[in-house]
Amino acid sequence: MTLERRVERLLGSSLRHARQWPGRLRRTILWSAALLCTVVLAGVISAPASLSQQALLGLLLVVAALVLRRFEGRLPIIAMISLSLIASLRYMYWRLSETLQLENFHDTLFGYTLVAAELYALVVLVFGYVQTAWPLRRRPILLEQAPEQWPSVDVFITTVNESLEIVKVTVFAAQGLDWPEDKLRVHVLDDGHREEFREFCESVGAHYLTRDTNLHAKAGNFNAALRVTQGEYIAAFDADHVPSRSFLQIAMGWFLKDPRLAMLQTPHCFFSPDPFEKNLDTWHSVPNEGELFYGLVQDGNDLWNAAMFCGSCALMRRAPLEAVGGMDETTLTEDAHTSLKLNRAGYNTAYLALPQAAGMATENLSRHINQRIRWARGMTQIFRTDNPMLGRGLTLGQRVCYTNAMLHFFYGFPRMVFLTAPLAYLIFGAQIFHAAPLMVAAYAFPHLLLANLTNSRIQGRFRHSYWNEVYETVLAWYILPPVLMAMIRPRSGHFNVTDKGGDLHPEFFDWKMARPYIVLLLLNIAGVLFGIYDYLGADDTTDITVLLNQLWALYNVMVTSAALAVASESRQIRSEPRVEAQLPVSLQRADGRLLQSITEDFSQHGLGLRLAEGQSIARGERLRVSLFRHEQRYDFDGTVVSSQGRNLGIQFDPLTLRQQSDLVHLTFARADTWAMSWGTGKPDSPLAALREVSAIGLHGIAELLRATVRLLPLARRSSPPSALDTP
Repeated sequence: MTLERRVERLLGSSLRHARQWPGRLRRTILWSAALLCTVVLAGVISAPASLSQQALLGLLLVVAALVLRRFEGRLPIIAMISLSLIASLRYMYWRLSETLQLENFHDTLFGYTLVAAELYALVVLVFGYVQTAWPLRRRPILLEQAPEQWPSVDVFITTVNESLEIVKVTVFAAQGLDWPEDKLRVHVLDDGHREEFREFCESVGAHYLTRDTNLHAKAGNFNAALRVTQGEYIAAFDADHVPSRSFLQIAMGWFLKDPRLAMLQTPHCFFSPDPFEKNLDTWHSVPNEGELFYGLVQDGNDLWNAAMFCGSCALMRRAPLEAVGGMDETTLTEDAHTSLKLNRAGYNTAYLALPQAAGMATENLSRHINQRIRWARGMTQIFRTDNPMLGRGLTLGQRVCYTNAMLHFFYGFPRMVFLTAPLAYLIFGAQIFHAAPLMVAAYAFPHLLLANLTNSRIQGRFRHSYWNEVYETVLAWYILPPVLMAMIRPRSGHFNVTDKGGDLHPEFFDWKMARPYIVLLLLNIAGVLFGIYDYLGADDTTDITVLLNQLWALYNVMVTSAALAVASESRQIRSEPRVEAQLPVSLQRADGRLLQSITEDFSQHGLGLRLAEGQSIARGERLRVSLFRHEQRYDFDGTVVSSQGRNLGIQFDPLTLRQQSDLVHLTFARADTWAMSWGTGKPDSPLAALREVSAIGLHGIAELLRATVRLLPLARRSSPPSALDTP
């Protein structure tokens, strides 16, 4: 029996009796308990302490957290959060009350800039604990009604510049959803006004919708389709997000249970690596940037009825959506703003942490950064024009969840401060802490260690330690100006579509994207060298101060060098990604012999497989490939285009539309394709993650040196680089 269960059993009888008390009495007791806890916490936070007392308290808090970290369940996590908050709030109280007696202008400038960044980080930490302390972990509700009683559904597939090859897969998968045929209509919403899309839709039985203008981008496209369709529900998918055939049956149950439910979001997962995973070779070994949000944060939001619409892979009830005026058209993150409006209007939103669709990740660093810039600008626009902390219609929990989602994109300023703060002392000699260095360590280290340990325990499967700093460092320089501009002029900016597919390129170093990281790396290395010089003739107190700042600068060197590694773009030789999957397959050779095998991956036009021991097939041989669904067999003719021992790569002959549809249903649209491997990575280990990020940092420095050598005149004469390999 877990610790959580034991406590519940002990409290069970008392809680049952408490429910019978009058409402006013219960509220009085709750408020009194909250007030008492606040008074006690305030006393613990503000209690003065000597150096030895504070060091002992910090040590006890860290040891307690290390012990609690070994227990399963939510109650140990709540206890760790409490310890972390004590250390962090105590640090900030001491920081504000004891360390800001700064004496001159540049000390004041650097000191207050740093404390502003620390206050931001503390607010985000506290709000993050509220969001993630107790995820709801909603489960699907099976449909009990007969299929003829199921509601009608319109599937919206929005597109503007994606290729037909990408959109085809999504359309075929949507048409194969397990739903009564007379209650399902698939619509392609084409803001690209392309005749080939119209012809394709007509040939496969999908509905082609377009409009005269592209006003309000994706939101305008969605709303135009909303006005000419009639389904009771709308399933929203981006052009590259391929739904599993079980999507509607998995998602619909909660709508039939809750008449106030307006939107149910499912995770965004990807069948191709993003630039971090591709360039750092961490695909399937380190959780990607988005997994924390879809693996944990959205589940935590769901507890507070604040699950956010993310633009795709979601099911929506038409009536509430029309009641709030359709998709929001006033900001660049129309999806999140729409769910905010639904919650303000009193409707419920939900999140189901079960992947039912997958798409293509951004393929290079510049595209990835441009996408995040749009998200940052849009969330800042909402913060300025429809701030969730203001106005009516939201609970306190909803306000915290939405506000933290928006505050997240303000990290550009504090991240740049943290990456340069030690230089204020090491290079400019600024005293940004008016305190003894050992006292700084006694307060700061427990705050940092407990925050790291607690978040590692909460986020372990979906975010590894120190990776957040790498992600933010890569993006901070680029999202800071748009965020500041959106705060000043919230109506500025326009919707930029993220390009997907077709990015074939050789290996190259993206000098343009890497420039900020190079500058930050060199500055922190210079800070470490200045610190070495400062040791000469320094007294004991100065020695410790220099050492602390050097350690900080060395940490920044690790993070910025890891960011440099992301800017070293790996070679992209495939125009379409291959999806890993183990599916039974039968191979018929030209002489009629049959071989049984298992696929390793597949794409729209072929598959890779591994033959049994002792078998081999030569390159160029013709085969008939058979895939199976239930008892039915589907045949595809193809040619072996690669043969390495037992590993084969097979390219299919040109497929008919019927065959293309069948292939999608057999591969991309399988109900278990995405859910089996999602969220199953190894749990976080802070020390292992530190070694991992450090190794990647060394790789980043090596890549920078290699790219620099390529620019030397001799290297240019002997081996002219690609145009992509120039700054």
